[in-house]
Amino acid sequence: MIDLELTDAQQNVRSMLNWFAKTEMRPIALEADRTGVVPLPFLKKTMDLGLAGGAMGDMQAPEEGKPEKKGPKGANRIAVIGSEELAWGDAALILTFPGPGLGGPPVTYTGTPEQKERAFKVFREDRENPHWGAYALTEPGAGSDVANISTTCRKDGDHYILNGRKCYITNGARADWNVVFATLDKTQGRAAHRAFLVFKDAPGFSVGKIEDKLGLRASETAELVLEDCRVHKNDLLGGEERYTSASKEGFRTAMKTFDNTRPLVAAMAVGIARAAYEICRDWVKENYDLKRPIPRYHLIAEKLANMEREIHAARLLCWKAAWMGDLDIPNSREASVSKSYSAEVGQRVTTQAIEIMGYEGTYHHRMVEKLFRDVKVFDIFEGTGQIQRIVISRRILQGLTR
Repeated sequence: MIDLELTDAQQNVRSMLNWFAKTEMRPIALEADRTGVVPLPFLKKTMDLGLAGGAMGDMQAPEEGKPEKKGPKGANRIAVIGSEELAWGDAALILTFPGPGLGGPPVTYTGTPEQKERAFKVFREDRENPHWGAYALTEPGAGSDVANISTTCRKDGDHYILNGRKCYITNGARADWNVVFATLDKTQGRAAHRAFLVFKDAPGFSVGKIEDKLGLRASETAELVLEDCRVHKNDLLGGEERYTSASKEGFRTAMKTFDNTRPLVAAMAVGIARAAYEICRDWVKENYDLKRPIPRYHLIAEKLANMEREIHAARLLCWKAAWMGDLDIPNSREASVSKSYSAEVGQRVTTQAIEIMGYEGTYHHRMVEKLFRDVKVFDIFEGTGQIQRIVISRRILQGLTR
């Protein structure tokens, strides 16, 4: 049975990250949103506190003959708790935290010991300067439809030649390496998918445009270009022996990443919703006496109650998906449920906050306007809301419980 009570360690993490969000993130959030620049001292503070973005384990390749070390007990629960608290501070700044980012999980789960060593070495050995990893899956014609990727790869001796374009890649331009997904033969569908560890100095790899976005403006979102990009066969994620002619290992690598990261993204949407709700609630307290028998005041009070209720429900869905992940229980359905619902809650709550506050809610310094812009993408990346509902419905119609 799921335990919803936080341990002392989890509560301590929550308190510490709330303090960091309040004292280090909120003060620079609006300026970073306006300029798109994140101060280097802030990035170094995240490194000093160990707030690296993405899964790295202990950033050590396991010793030969010894089992690989696993993360702390309840690591997924801690991760969703942390995601909510930090997103309450500023969601865009979370995405700038140095570390492997979304590229971390596929390397951790499917990479060979040598690949993990190569990928994570820079984070372990250079603690003075920020470094990033990234996850390059999305393409102009293949976002939510992962099976439709068109970036190609072909074997050429000891190398693979990659050609294609990736778009909307978080930290892709400044990353030391990207996990890049490509296909050997598009007609073979998912069985032909391959994942590669592509370092920034790979011949034929370059950065295209940096996106000018509606929200999360402090976060870098890049286009990546692969033109006859040569990648050694040793950088085929998991090694060639992991793939067979009938294998869907590349596609499974992408999906496994989503099962583990969707609850984190959902928790970030919860954090944004909570921030908007609290700002709105405090503003109402300062400007209205809701105890007075005025119909409009009653409607405001009812909206606030509904906002809080939905935030609590979304949080519990995230916690359940994380709890299942901690117990290695398949959680694809629960991950999609938490992601789709939390994104919807985030949009509703930020919209209602502006409706209640009126023109005050549109002022940039109030931050609600920024939260309204930031939360929209949470219904898009990591699989759109429509895709999440397809995943959920398929599980229901197939009679699957997970």
